[in-house]
Amino acid sequence: MTYKNEKIGAFIVPTGIGASIGGYAGDASCQAREFAKHTKLIVNPNVVNAACFSGITENMLYTEGYTLDSFFKGEINLLPSNNNKIGIIYDKAIPQDVLNVHINTQNAVKTIYGINIAEYIITDEEVGVEFYIAEGGVSVGDVKNIETLGRACKNLLEKGCEAIAIVCLFEDSDEDNENYADGVGVDPVGGVEAILSHYISKHFKVPCAHAPAFVDYSIKPDIVNPKASAEYITPTFLPCILLGLSNAPKITTDNNQGINISDLDFLVMPWNSLGSTPVFESLERNIPVYAIKENNTELNISKNNILKRSNIIEVETYEKALNLILES
Repeated sequence: MTYKNEKIGAFIVPTGIGASIGGYAGDASCQAREFAKHTKLIVNPNVVNAACFSGITENMLYTEGYTLDSFFKGEINLLPSNNNKIGIIYDKAIPQDVLNVHINTQNAVKTIYGINIAEYIITDEEVGVEFYIAEGGVSVGDVKNIETLGRACKNLLEKGCEAIAIVCLFEDSDEDNENYADGVGVDPVGGVEAILSHYISKHFKVPCAHAPAFVDYSIKPDIVNPKASAEYITPTFLPCILLGLSNAPKITTDNNQGINISDLDFLVMPWNSLGSTPVFESLERNIPVYAIKENNTELNISKNNILKRSNIIEVETYEKALNLILES
């Protein structure tokens, strides 16, 4: 199967599960960029988001997790797009000085990259985000007032915005970040970030992504693990989601438009994080699933845990998986 004479695949690293590659700050970007040199590649934001940097390329389709699930179920198609009109939602809880840093950031991204940032809005109430690491070692959290995001999103869409960037206040948690900075822990904010973006995707069917805002935006001089380093040299994580959303695919239910699940040639996943909708739907459709052994997670769902597993191909490295895909 090809899309406009090009293979198309999906490269997913779920967020908040401590993936040894892609569990930090855009540290799966190098691997994904190699795939995107040869195939059109659907990626979840976690793969390429890296604070003030981004691993995104023009051959990638930046797609949020809930939308990915809908795509793999065959409920929607992904319509390649460019220069999307982006609206930004800021949490009312963000202090003015922190908000000013982010407004300067959005203006810089717009000026330097020509990103089409159309509007920003502040929620009418505080969103109320809480996050923590659960006993099983994965990132989770709660949102006390997610409906205020919905009202803000509706407002932006009525003004013609086509993609939504969300910035909510997260309380600083140095204790949770110690292992993460060393490149051995779990991203403590990843789980609740998924709740925020899933909500907008589910209810409004538009591309979206989230970047956290912290009260302490000072840059610390400590040397951290290279996998996490992008997040320790900048006061804001907003640039990466704006760069991703600019060319994120639009969502359509018209099967005659865009990319359908039937167009997909392969799915690439960490080897022991296979208990997800994209994996099960791929297997039902006889789409090969490449399980990458060099990418370990806090989960324990591998090929041996799945009944219908003949199309799961365990491969030691991303490089070997790409070679197999190009040979097929």
